[in-house]
Amino acid sequence: MAKIVFLPHAELCPEGAEVESLPGETVLDAALRNGIDIEHACEKVCACTTCHIIVREGFDSLNESSELEDDMLDKAWGLEPESRLGCQTRLADEDLVVEIPKYTVNMVSESQ
Repeated sequence: MAKIVFLPHAELCPEGAEVESLPGETVLDAALRNGIDIEHACEKVCACTTCHIIVREGFDSLNESSELEDDMLDKAWGLEPESRLGCQTRLADEDLVVEIPKYTVNMVSESQ
């Protein structure tokens, strides 16, 4: 089992968090299962960018992004070379350090 370290995010996890992932689980599912409510407006079908994350450590261990994910990421706010969509990022056996960007493309959160 790999662990995911979420860096502090002012609203979602102010102190940061460390969670265990299940085999083959996505970063988004691991976060949600552990009470980190990363937005996911399209219900995890790679049709939006609200679950945009930046992988600060462990990026090379992840599954390769699809062409659809890459196209969606082009629309994400604050895109970086290590950006991924949390709903498409499946963990391998290596630990990750993840940053949740402060903003999404949504003007209003879907969770409110």
